[in-house]
Amino acid sequence: MSGTPGLDGRVAVVTGGTRGVGAGIARALLRAGADVVLCARSPPDRPVTAHTGEGRAARFLPVDLRETAAVEDLFDRVADEYGRIDTLVNNAGGTPFRPLHEAPAARHARVLELNLLAPLTASLAAHRVMREQPSGGSIVMIGSVSGTRPSPGTAAYGAAKAGLENLARTMAVEWAPHVRVNTLVLGMVRTASAHLHYGGDAGVAAVARTVPAGRLAEPDEVGDAVVFLASERAAYITGASLLIHGGGERPAFLAAADVNHRPSREP
Repeated sequence: MSGTPGLDGRVAVVTGGTRGVGAGIARALLRAGADVVLCARSPPDRPVTAHTGEGRAARFLPVDLRETAAVEDLFDRVADEYGRIDTLVNNAGGTPFRPLHEAPAARHARVLELNLLAPLTASLAAHRVMREQPSGGSIVMIGSVSGTRPSPGTAAYGAAKAGLENLARTMAVEWAPHVRVNTLVLGMVRTASAHLHYGGDAGVAAVARTVPAGRLAEPDEVGDAVVFLASERAAYITGASLLIHGGGERPAFLAAADVNHRPSREP
């Protein structure tokens, strides 16, 4: 088996792909040979290329993903100009840290809108194109472990990510066999904003030590998983959730218990 699955001649749309995880996804798709279109409200600070400072660059098209008509127009434009859309990566999302009682319901609803309704809107727009293509298409949702466990301080975000994973499974059934839909469930990823969340280098290192793999994921590693799901190597994979979390989180009781003084058990 060769290294990187080839996506030569394929067209991929990445929402919110201008920085962080989205940029890592775009770089990996470019390296695999795909033409990549990034869509977000603001352009990237610098072009997103296959390699740092060089190589093929992703194209940026502005859009507010919460505006249904604008999203539909964007996908129609991409299909008209490129002749196809093979992959959609629903990466845009995020939330500030905010306990539930400290914000009105309308503020939490905005988080749900960005992290759940916007991917639904983009997926519907992409499906209109993909279902008419002989080769169909692939949709990848970028989920989070926040959707699989309690998410204090980011409750609406966790609820949206839980809903996104379920939505993907239903899409996979309704749109099979022509369009495959899968979810990448991410743990912690090292991005430029990691220091803001975890408190500088020392904080990032301390958080990394809680991960069984001993480190945070790199954005391009998430991109490699997207490339796989977009490729023919994943032709039989749909409705699946792939965990990208370095082994997850050690159970809290292990830290609380004195594991060195437990009585041994006879077989």
